[in-house]
Amino acid sequence: MKLAVLSDIHGNVLALEAVVADARAQGVTRFANLGDTLYGPLWPRETYELLRRLDVAVTVRGNQDRDVFEDPPTGPVDPATRRFVRDAIGPDAIDWLSAFPATAAWGDALVVHGTPDSDTTYLLEDVAAGGASLRAGEAIDGLLKGVAEPLVLCGHSHVARCVRTPAGRIVVNPGSVGLPAYDDAAPLPHAMQAGSPHAAYALVEGAASSPGGLTVRHVRVLYDHDRAATRAKENGRDDWAAWLATGRAVVPP
Repeated sequence: MKLAVLSDIHGNVLALEAVVADARAQGVTRFANLGDTLYGPLWPRETYELLRRLDVAVTVRGNQDRDVFEDPPTGPVDPATRRFVRDAIGPDAIDWLSAFPATAAWGDALVVHGTPDSDTTYLLEDVAAGGASLRAGEAIDGLLKGVAEPLVLCGHSHVARCVRTPAGRIVVNPGSVGLPAYDDAAPLPHAMQAGSPHAAYALVEGAASSPGGLTVRHVRVLYDHDRAATRAKENGRDDWAAWLATGRAVVPP
């Protein structure tokens, strides 16, 4: 297996183009998409069209994919941004999003957005007021109870990590392709931030079921993040503009 693992693209086609080009330069031809694909004030339709041209081996949906196709959405969502995305992508892309499963098994990997049971729960992070810390290994295994696969690919937090749990599982979060930082008020006020505006993805090669057989490499790719920040500002999202330009966020009040 040699796979480029993508997550949390959030309609940022410029970042996606840069990541795809970098992955192909590494000899990668197959991709995994961990969800939160089109939602955001950027280029959702263009992102959809690029993904349709890729060899995407497996895709799962994220919570902000559901925010696009559920009517009404079940989670808190900016109505103007949601309307922008739905108008931009059209019914074919909405149907495409809604067809993806919440989880998927692929080879020796389980692919999820958040956890196997929730696309709004961080698998690797324990959120406290002001930030998020690495969850205890036993707690991660508890969230993965019943999972047989030795490798778990997850997203949602936008924080790149590779963690080995006490049970011997390898859990990989590739970080976010298209949104390097954000803030959230739930379950407690916190900020997630990469610290730089680079696009992030992970290269996964080998077999997790073989001792020493798996290689994970986190990759950061520079792209025209200033153009993405300008696009967000033009579409009424100054918060996204700041996150895209800096890779940093502040804890919401």
